[in-house]
Amino acid sequence: MNNFFTGKLNVKVDRGFLKKMLLIAVPIMLQNLVSSSLNMVDTIMIGKLGEVEIAAVGIANQYFFLFHMIILGLSAGCSVFISQYWGMKDFKNIKRIIGLGLLSAIVASIVFMISGFINPERIILIFNKDSQVMEIGGRYLSIVLFSYIFTAISLIYSFSLRSIGNTITPLIVNVIALLTNVFLNYVLIFGKFGVPALGVEGAALATLIARVIEALVIVIFLYKGKGVLAAKFSELKDLSMVFVKKSYKIIFPVLLNDLLWASASLIYSVVYGRMGIEATASVQISNTVNNMFMVVTFGMASAASIMIGKSIGEGKEEEAIDYSRKFMVVSFFVSLVIGLGLAIAAPFILNLFNVSEQVRRSSLIMLYTISVIFVIRFMGMLIIVGILRGAGDAKMSLAIEGSTMWLIGVPLTILGAFVFKLPVHMVYGLAIIEEIVKFILGFMRLRSGKWINNIT
Repeated sequence: MNNFFTGKLNVKVDRGFLKKMLLIAVPIMLQNLVSSSLNMVDTIMIGKLGEVEIAAVGIANQYFFLFHMIILGLSAGCSVFISQYWGMKDFKNIKRIIGLGLLSAIVASIVFMISGFINPERIILIFNKDSQVMEIGGRYLSIVLFSYIFTAISLIYSFSLRSIGNTITPLIVNVIALLTNVFLNYVLIFGKFGVPALGVEGAALATLIARVIEALVIVIFLYKGKGVLAAKFSELKDLSMVFVKKSYKIIFPVLLNDLLWASASLIYSVVYGRMGIEATASVQISNTVNNMFMVVTFGMASAASIMIGKSIGEGKEEEAIDYSRKFMVVSFFVSLVIGLGLAIAAPFILNLFNVSEQVRRSSLIMLYTISVIFVIRFMGMLIIVGILRGAGDAKMSLAIEGSTMWLIGVPLTILGAFVFKLPVHMVYGLAIIEEIVKFILGFMRLRSGKWINNIT
């Protein structure tokens, strides 16, 4: 195993592997597609109010983004254990790790909610000094903060269900919540069916109601089915310090990885925000569209993490290695097709947004840039988030992703914006250089053969 691909590229992707992969990946892809599509509809709806509103809501959501990444890190860290415990059929520890995840996520939610309520406009000020953006963004944030604790509960349970191979329930719950969100956006933003038009406050209220419904529905689904995750309260709180310390040896690197990634992304947002409303709107639109095309990446990375983690938990290390090779081959061809599709679709998608010609031009250049680098971005995420995490190699994932963003991406973005005074699409392009380095380092780790770690 000194070489990940030895000699000629001789990896046969058989039907059995494809069936396993698709059964896990497709529902996750669909969930992310629905989420990204409806989030784009959300952005378009708010965009009908104007560029200031797009920028204000986009910036207010950066605070949620930081919170969301912390909860994602907690959920992903717990899911690494759950996948391997599931392979061992150790149901007692699965319930314990869910209890630890819920406790950690709820504490994080309360901290973020209190911090946000103290002065929401000051949070907006970090990203943009425009008084209109601060005022509108502050109003939006002060409402949407109430949704954080419900989001945390939903994510912990969604990741837990995925880790035991149940990808359908999170998909159904997510579709219900997001359709509710879009419908309520339409009603509350624009004032339909006799309801007064509330603008950005309506968008915030719609998000809050949808998150509450999402949390309630997933808990009802989970306990009605009485499966392995339907733990009693006594089973969830059965936590010793030894168990907590052991668990956080893996959870903390995953959490810190996502936190560093989120913090770097927030630095990018601060940089774009200081470049002006047009730059902020361009990046918001580009990221929304990009996320639609990244749904396959998230699905395949999740499938890789679950399948490889389960194989390691069962003691089948050679199978885990074989799976990782096959995932790399499939991801290469899939990402080529998606990158081409993004390049073709970009100008037509941008016609949906009511923005200035300058914003449209910058967004189009950024989307073309993303399409060119799509294969590298896709495979880099598959390695870091899928293969290495699933194999329990959390510390190396942290080292690779943390170093590339903070030593390459962030410095280049700051230099491009404030030293060389480059236009926003060129600054965005500089930030993507770290994706290339990340892929190279990740692939080198795979070739080393040192990434399998049975954490159970």
